[in-house]
Amino acid sequence: MDLEQMQHFVPDINYFVDRRCFPDWEIIKQNIDFHDLTFVVEGKSNYYVNGVQYTVEAGDVIYIPMGNVREAHTFKENPMHSYAFNFNWMPHGSPEALPLQTVTKNIITNELFGYIKQFTQVWMGKQPGYVMQSRALFMLIMHRLLTISYRNGVHHQPDQRVNKVLEYVNQHYVEELDLTGMSKIVNLHQVYLGKLFKKNTGYSFKEYLNLIRINHAEMLLSTGGFSVTQVADRCGFRDISYFSNVFKSIKGYPPSTVSK
Repeated sequence: MDLEQMQHFVPDINYFVDRRCFPDWEIIKQNIDFHDLTFVVEGKSNYYVNGVQYTVEAGDVIYIPMGNVREAHTFKENPMHSYAFNFNWMPHGSPEALPLQTVTKNIITNELFGYIKQFTQVWMGKQPGYVMQSRALFMLIMHRLLTISYRNGVHHQPDQRVNKVLEYVNQHYVEELDLTGMSKIVNLHQVYLGKLFKKNTGYSFKEYLNLIRINHAEMLLSTGGFSVTQVADRCGFRDISYFSNVFKSIKGYPPSTVSK
């Protein structure tokens, strides 16, 4: 289902939770009769969809269409904080799935997170008309999510060697990474890997690494509880001035202005 088709359907949200997991949190294995759209803002979890494992962490979105078998558990040393929407479509009976991958990495922007916080306030407040307002906000969240995913070329399937590099960066972005080290992992010459990476992602390796780090930094700053210096260090930047310059060049505003 693309954006044009979606205009003819209305989401019926059966369940929403601001999920702050305990270390022993889990979802028991079950076949779901709803769509699960979960935005991860802190921590880390393993999800299993039809027996296939997916690791999600801050900045990621996991989407499980109805009719799939789902189970999950969080990492005890780094419990997940997420916002989970369970919904069906109206008219009822339509099984249409969103055009998203099971896991979309590092896609939660400050704008998206702001809409989710608005939804949370409306849903929890349950003031007169809240169903209509929350439904409208959820449609806006889905629209922005799909727009960003298409813009970033999420649906393009890159070379498997590039996929391996992307996966490594997403898991180790805090560490000191460079193209030389990545070329050893995939057994390619660094110049060739650099060209292949640029062709498949549209970014140089350094540009992509900074983008991943800054997206994580924006998420941490948005959730509050950390200073700019702490966030810079947690996201792989050892120079606070460089971090601020990179953040502003990517986001258009300095990290100190991110709303808490």
